[in-house]
Amino acid sequence: HVNFASSSVLVEYDKTTDPATLVSAVEKIGYGLVATEEDPFEIQVDLQEKHIKSHKTRMLWMVALSVPVFVLGMFLGEWVPGHWVSLVLTIPVLFFFGRLFYINAWKQLKVGRANMDTLVALSTGVAFLISVFNLLNPGFWLNRGLEPHLYFETAAVIMTFISLGKYLEERAKSNTSSAIRKLMGLQPKTSRVVINGHEKDIPVDAVVKGYTIIVRPGEQVPVDGIVSSGSSFVDESMITGEPIPVEKTAGQKVFAGTINQKGSFQFTAESVGKETILGQIIEMVRQAQGSKAPVQKLADRIAGIFVPVVLGIALVTFMVWMIIGGDDAFSHAILTSIAVLVIACPCALGLATPTALMVGLGKGAENNILIKDAESLEMAHKVDTVLLDKTGTITQGHPTVTKIRWSKALDSESFGPILRTMESRSEHPLAQPIASYLEEQDIGQVEIHAFESVTGMGVKAKAPDGQTYYVGNESLLVKGGTSVEEDHNALAEKWRKAAQTTVYF
Repeated sequence: HVNFASSSVLVEYDKTTDPATLVSAVEKIGYGLVATEEDPFEIQVDLQEKHIKSHKTRMLWMVALSVPVFVLGMFLGEWVPGHWVSLVLTIPVLFFFGRLFYINAWKQLKVGRANMDTLVALSTGVAFLISVFNLLNPGFWLNRGLEPHLYFETAAVIMTFISLGKYLEERAKSNTSSAIRKLMGLQPKTSRVVINGHEKDIPVDAVVKGYTIIVRPGEQVPVDGIVSSGSSFVDESMITGEPIPVEKTAGQKVFAGTINQKGSFQFTAESVGKETILGQIIEMVRQAQGSKAPVQKLADRIAGIFVPVVLGIALVTFMVWMIIGGDDAFSHAILTSIAVLVIACPCALGLATPTALMVGLGKGAENNILIKDAESLEMAHKVDTVLLDKTGTITQGHPTVTKIRWSKALDSESFGPILRTMESRSEHPLAQPIASYLEEQDIGQVEIHAFESVTGMGVKAKAPDGQTYYVGNESLLVKGGTSVEEDHNALAEKWRKAAQTTVYF
């Protein structure tokens, strides 16, 4: 399965097949192939960046040389020395900076194929040769009553425009690949493992199933696994879309690329490399970029016969003019058939559709929208209703305090500082927004002691007045011997029905 858009090929082959044979087979039909045990994506990215840089340099030189040729041809056509200047400037544009078109066309010809490079090479090559002939031997046409036109500017400008289009296409493909690179960047390069009782930092690639891995506060989880000891809250929004970090304790699963919050824990590696959820997401995006929509399959079929059809039309044009052209039949036949080749040359049908699809899929991935395949993207214009399956998908991505109710016994001025201090020390994901909210209300902090985190319930601490205070869910208050007022219970129920999380103090 060849994907021109991402410059990749998926091959299913027998174990007895030597990869070097595959490389050789692909090179014979005019393409290069990188087959390596190392990460091919990284190698491809490096090669692609070098290719784009060299392409940009070539294109700038072509523009610099083509502009004077264009000016001489279009505005100073009668100035004879300008004809020779145009010849000298056109040669490097076509045969040095644009040589790849001719090399690729020749490789295709050797295996009996034709593609867009064939058209570019034919049209510019023929235009150049007829111009050289006209410049060196103008009498051939003058004796037949025809003016010997020069097409140096046509050949140079077409080659430059095609190269510009190729450069823009390559840059678009590179930008799309950056979406995959960003996904790959979610995985840390190293991980801290415990081997024979000693902690050691090793590359993520060296982690194998069964290793015990330590995740410290603020670090990313390197591979998928199951927590063996410790506890923390982990931000899994990049996988689930839910903005609230999830509490992880012994026996619970953690996933590569997710971000640990303030706690620390150890876990046993279960899935590594491409087997992780993140690895599967990356592979899914790659496959989506290589998938073909129905419209692309149609474009491929048209592009496959486009070149032979154009060559056929040029040949028919030549033959028709040879029949009806009169005394100067050959001259008219040559010029008109060249015109057909030149006009057909810039067709990008075979490139535009896959590039557009790939850029669309890549842009989606950059914005955290994963599209299963190109067919789904093509069908998207028919969508009239969008259903979102979880509240976290359409939030701002972080929790904020929306309402607060103080009872008659507790007021914000006296007890707000105790609440803010306790929440400032808590590692719970809902604690920080509460502390930030109270800070915005200009509520200060106080000294507290005997601060304790109660797993699955909340936190408790002693304030300067000697009283024990609790912040958390209703179970924590009940455990501490505190009853909740009836009107507060009713209000909490009302908030919960509105999909809001309620915290008690």
